[in-house]
Amino acid sequence: MNQEIVLLFDGYCNLCNGLVQFVLKKDNRKKFKFTSLQSLSGQALLKNFDLPIEDFNTFVLIIGDKYFIKSTAGLLVAKGLGGLWKLFYVFILIPRPIRDFTYNLIARNRFKIFGQRSVCMAPTAETADRFLP
Repeated sequence: MNQEIVLLFDGYCNLCNGLVQFVLKKDNRKKFKFTSLQSLSGQALLKNFDLPIEDFNTFVLIIGDKYFIKSTAGLLVAKGLGGLWKLFYVFILIPRPIRDFTYNLIARNRFKIFGQRSVCMAPTAETADRFLP
């Protein structure tokens, strides 16, 4: 069974947008779809999974009828990319509270370190089919 995989990200965050661009480039099988946390589809997905609709300090990975957040979502993205990237999944062995502590530290400071966009990222003509409306 082929499940839809959707990555929800903060559309105003330069780090998050860089991650999306990276996944778009490395995802040769085009497994991942994308939407910003702030978009209508992103907000609908958050509500569907009873997740906070105003917390943009994380990204969410949805695989079928399950969701993953923070470091677990990031490691599953690496695993999903295949190739050498899947080797990063070994970090799943680190207890989640420790992984998420590091994730939260970066998330809280991402705008200071990486900057912020004034408008939400829009897909290009070449990538539009990979983004939910």
